[in-house]
Amino acid sequence: MFTGIIESFGSIQKITEEGSNVHFDLKSNLASELKIDQSLAHDGVCLTVVETKPDSYRVTAIEETIQKTNLSQWNEGKKVNLERCMPANGRFDGHIVQGHIDQTGKVTGISDKDGSWLFDIEYDPKLGNVTVEKGSITINGTSLTCFNSGLGRFSVAIIPYTFEHTNFHQLQVGDLVNLEFDIIGKYIARIVNGYTKG
Repeated sequence: MFTGIIESFGSIQKITEEGSNVHFDLKSNLASELKIDQSLAHDGVCLTVVETKPDSYRVTAIEETIQKTNLSQWNEGKKVNLERCMPANGRFDGHIVQGHIDQTGKVTGISDKDGSWLFDIEYDPKLGNVTVEKGSITINGTSLTCFNSGLGRFSVAIIPYTFEHTNFHQLQVGDLVNLEFDIIGKYIARIVNGYTKG
């Protein structure tokens, strides 16, 4: 389990395809502390460490993960937001984050608010995911509060610290981002709407 509080960056050094799987080699200051079989969130995607070196490590993504996230657009040199699992005695500074991406969204607007930045996000509402005003959302692994909440759209405000210490400073209009919607909201939606037939 994660909380959406980004610890560090990983820089993609190498991308290797093997059958339907894709291996990502990343350089990070967290590498020396990682262990094989450890879960680590990459832009909100929970991936398992399969190899470690003093200053780098490798994770593997399966085909389903590639299809449901923005990993297919990753390239060498890209900065990725990293968060290790929350320790049992840790503080809940963000919200409950599973590291399971629900769908991608698209950045449709970025506004400089003279001290903060406003990001407008749109997503396909047909998948049944929703946001609520002042509710929690995870974008590229970052726990945020959404507003201007509507069908298939919402906005988030990014303070300077978050802008500098996550890869929000690299995002541009048109970029795809990984979205994980609030788990409590998803359970409530399932209880209310039930399962669809088919």
